[in-house]
Amino acid sequence: MITKHKMQELQELAAVNGPLCVGLDTDPSYLPDSVIKAVGSPEEAVLMYNKEIIRRIAAEKSACCCKVQIAYYEAMGLKGLKVYAQTLQAVKEAGLIVISDIKRGDIAATADAYARAHFTGDFETDLITINPYMGFDTLEPFTKYSAPEKGVKGAFVLLCTSNPGMNDIGHPVLKAGGLLLDRVGNEIARINSSFGEKYDGQTCGPIGAVVGATQEADARRIRDAYPETFFLIPGYGAQGGAARIAATLLDKAGGTVNSSRGILCAWKKSEALAARREENSLSLADIADAASENALFSKNDLLSAKAAL
Repeated sequence: MITKHKMQELQELAAVNGPLCVGLDTDPSYLPDSVIKAVGSPEEAVLMYNKEIIRRIAAEKSACCCKVQIAYYEAMGLKGLKVYAQTLQAVKEAGLIVISDIKRGDIAATADAYARAHFTGDFETDLITINPYMGFDTLEPFTKYSAPEKGVKGAFVLLCTSNPGMNDIGHPVLKAGGLLLDRVGNEIARINSSFGEKYDGQTCGPIGAVVGATQEADARRIRDAYPETFFLIPGYGAQGGAARIAATLLDKAGGTVNSSRGILCAWKKSEALAARREENSLSLADIADAASENALFSKNDLLSAKAAL
């Protein structure tokens, strides 16, 4: 039996379900008061909303994975972290891949503790996001979990993020030549090549890259520079990233395109729910249906843009 790493599983699921990643960055403020009051607490309302979205997108095959941003759950305290763990479990039970957006990066001993925290135990996940800017030695405590004997986990390394400040870090020219972001990209490729014998015949490495859909000037160059790296592509939807930019990044090894607020807050723009919004009588089913509809629209929008390349 061939052992597949989690990034390979995600790449294959994206080919079946489409490239959409649903971001469960679920802040209680994204839910209407009527839903929170009906459920009884903000934390329980977030969990129920997450589960309803997960159930719908899994049934409709409108997404290949969910990205769960831990900060929103940390902000809710201990109850929020319990909701975080339960959300991770719900995604896995639905047959989807779960990405924990933790953006960790620290010296070796601390990084090792972060890796244990998110690849084992209560917060065990499939894939994480990590920050390389304390040096490449800080990546090894995470990437070692990509080995078959360590759990076939994976990670997305920050390469070219969707925020404007990325230009401050990624685009300076190094004294040795080339951009800093290319130095990071080359290291990702090197790490993946080190796993080549362990995952012979698989079509991407276990380490991916975060590349924002808002950086149009960089999209084609980065995609061509790292043809075998699977991308996590934020910025589509509420952050203003266009489907055509995301489609460029979906070329070659492909990727998964995240939409968070666009889906979570779809109920705020739904014409069908206008009267209920005005009456403050929205139900959990109402807002979950709106999220599901937006997810399906986003999937088709991305597939159409990819077909037009």
